[in-house]
Amino acid sequence: MRSIVWFRGKDLRAADHGPLTEAAAAGDVIPLFVLDPHFFAPERARDLPHRMQFLLESLRELEANLMGLGSRLLVVPGRSVEVVPALAARWKADRVLAHRWVEPFGRERDRRVAEALACEGRALKLFEGETLLVPGSLRNGQGGMFRVFTPFGRACQARLDLGPALPAPRSLPPLPGDIEAEEVPVPTMEGLGMVGNPRLQAGGERAGQARLAAFAGGPIASYAVDRDRMDRPGTSRLSADLKFGTLSVRTVWRIAAEAGASAQSFLNELLWREFSHHLLWEWPGLLERPFRPEFVSFPWRDDESAWQAWAEGRTGYPVVDAAARQLRAEGFVHNRARMVTASFLTKHLLLDYRRGESHYLHWLTDGDWAQNNAGWQWSAGCGCDAQPWFRIFNPVSQGQKFDPDGAYVKRWVPELAECPAAFIHEPWKWSSAQRGGSGYPEPIVPHAWARERFLSTAKGHLGRVRS
Repeated sequence: MRSIVWFRGKDLRAADHGPLTEAAAAGDVIPLFVLDPHFFAPERARDLPHRMQFLLESLRELEANLMGLGSRLLVVPGRSVEVVPALAARWKADRVLAHRWVEPFGRERDRRVAEALACEGRALKLFEGETLLVPGSLRNGQGGMFRVFTPFGRACQARLDLGPALPAPRSLPPLPGDIEAEEVPVPTMEGLGMVGNPRLQAGGERAGQARLAAFAGGPIASYAVDRDRMDRPGTSRLSADLKFGTLSVRTVWRIAAEAGASAQSFLNELLWREFSHHLLWEWPGLLERPFRPEFVSFPWRDDESAWQAWAEGRTGYPVVDAAARQLRAEGFVHNRARMVTASFLTKHLLLDYRRGESHYLHWLTDGDWAQNNAGWQWSAGCGCDAQPWFRIFNPVSQGQKFDPDGAYVKRWVPELAECPAAFIHEPWKWSSAQRGGSGYPEPIVPHAWARERFLSTAKGHLGRVRS
């Protein structure tokens, strides 16, 4: 049996890799990565600079790992729907093995590849690995997809029967001697017209394993409390590893579960990730429109100056501004800060959640289509959520509760470095002389007024569309 193992950017590892393990047990193994212009054309790559940097680092490490196992990763440019069937025919491969994607564009790509392969008597075999359960396999009592997270999470955890994670192969057979291709090197950031960001997390399987070990060895025990503290390193920082598959979600789940009851809060976050992927599988249109139909025609405002203030971190609300600046600088935002700043954009400024969703997807290192969309729709009140649309985060009280001394704010908003902790989340109450010298702006909108504006706008709109 001759198998092409098609690595596709969400499974950049050798451990717990079902396609690689099955191919190695069956005969010839041909590892392949396609530099599809959908992602790797320079103008497209520049739309995801931080993700691209993490991906390229991970791809280079995968290349080295496969070489160390006795094989070699073939990196070939071109459109996947054309390159993969053509190479399978040229290399006389019996089948192509890969991990499933839930995104609609990935599903369409796989349909076209499978159809082209089938015409030549070959098969595309897709493995699960991005999720804990097969997308679409978990149904509620009425036979449909769950529309609220809590019952989904309970049902999912009850259904889980995960086998042990697969070890990396001890060795791989060398590439067959008749394999030829128009190979190219793994691209560099410079070659794609970008400058690397030294503040990003390091990509690659080893870095992911080290992060998992560090988290499981300490912070997971206090995760339930510290995960919301913006001033503490209490989160796992594994989101990019799960996005790019430098760690499998099964590996992370099993190691976390070994921590016992103290890990349940973290396991719930993995279940939320699962929920977002199952939602997108069930409703592929979520990347374009709200989950709740009554929000399709919602009267979002068009206010470019407010948008620029939010995107650049100049709203006058310290937590919101710190999150905006952290996003651009590190390609990461603490989850609590993400919720506060997303709520601010949609509720305080009445700006379309899709602008924020796109902005985050551009800058995030862990930018995942399913999770990013689900999080933004949740924050805007138009997604899957048991809580109605009128949840509005107060950026002042959120900061006081989850960044009490202002350490998070002061790291990212240096204009407030000298602001006393008592005023750090309400700097307009600081003495006018000192505040004037800081250069920090006044609030772009008063909280109470903006809250009432959103509630009035939403109530009026929803009343009309439901009548």
